[in-house]
Amino acid sequence: MDSITETFSQMAISAYTKERLAFAKFSIPTPVQTAAIPQALAGKDVLATAQTGTGKTLAFLIPVMERMLLEKTPGIAALALVPTRELAMQVVEQYNALRGKLLGPAALVVGGLSEGLQLTNLRKGARLVVATPGRLEDFLSRKLVHFRDLRVLILDEADRMLDMGFLPAIRRIASVLPKERQTLCFSATLEASVVHLVKDYMRNPVRLAFGSVLKPSENVRVQAFEVASDRKLPLLHRLLAKETGRCLIFTRTKRGAERLSITLSRDGFAASTIHGGRTQSQRTAALTGFQQGRIRVLVATDLASRGIHVQDIAHVINYDLPDIAENFIHRVGRTGRAGGHGVASTLFGREQRSELMALERTLGIKMERMRAEGDPGEKQPPAVQSALERFQSNTKSRIGQLPGEILQAQV
Repeated sequence: MDSITETFSQMAISAYTKERLAFAKFSIPTPVQTAAIPQALAGKDVLATAQTGTGKTLAFLIPVMERMLLEKTPGIAALALVPTRELAMQVVEQYNALRGKLLGPAALVVGGLSEGLQLTNLRKGARLVVATPGRLEDFLSRKLVHFRDLRVLILDEADRMLDMGFLPAIRRIASVLPKERQTLCFSATLEASVVHLVKDYMRNPVRLAFGSVLKPSENVRVQAFEVASDRKLPLLHRLLAKETGRCLIFTRTKRGAERLSITLSRDGFAASTIHGGRTQSQRTAALTGFQQGRIRVLVATDLASRGIHVQDIAHVINYDLPDIAENFIHRVGRTGRAGGHGVASTLFGREQRSELMALERTLGIKMERMRAEGDPGEKQPPAVQSALERFQSNTKSRIGQLPGEILQAQV
């Protein structure tokens, strides 16, 4: 593009959509929105990779809204496939906040919620369907929904859907969709499986890439605490006590998440948990409470990490190290979203030093090492601080990034 769009009001979109965006307090588009929206409005297939929290949802909702305003034919015009119920619900929530009176409500098609209510919304003439692949495939197999009039297919967080084993379902869904359609694919990473999906279902897509999808956002300060296992909980207490904003804590297991949430609640923190073992109503209640501020601390597993799209999460805490480097990125991506700033803390034991360093090597980052004993934020004794400064000065020429520096994402 020859010029950068500074505000939504400067975009070539309808006055109605501009009005709705202003009402919802969206004024300045993110880079992915600036680049993807004009291409999608031009009818082109779009393949965009970007870090989490960069505004990908709005990047496809605005073109879909514009198309539905222009082409007022009945039938389902757009289908958005997403990996989790929580993400589907949040996409619908954002769309409903924007649509106003000229566009009807979207239909949600997911497992774990009332099938009857979902079918009722479909039969009322919803033109946008937001679905998880498993439940939608079930509806299709029973001939409860059809997509004869579909114009746009959106694959949101495509890599996560493939990680969760949805590729067969996606292929079966795509086989019944009109061949003449527009496809918009958004993904945090571009793995081989995603590339195959693109080749099969997209036509000469415009390729957009923003930042490094294998590094934390430059807006997130990453730090690590070496701590003995019996000192993890007291350290967590201190971190939470020092933080005034929302805190998101990640554990490796459902059982660990449940136990930690109960312990924190018992210790006086407004805490809840979200993981694959909870019912949908429990997960919805926890997420809603977290969004509304009634719950300040949410404990989650990696399975739920991409379903948590909450603005203004101040601090992400890895209570347990993630299994793989990619999960670290998705965890940390819950903070520092949409231009905001955040902190990501990782707790690890002495026996996990090599595991942490391997994680740093894989991601090409260096986490700031913090003191775990006493107040994590208090200064070192003068003699220790002086020695540390001399060490940092002497080693600055041979390490690319010193502890304490904000990580810069590669563009």
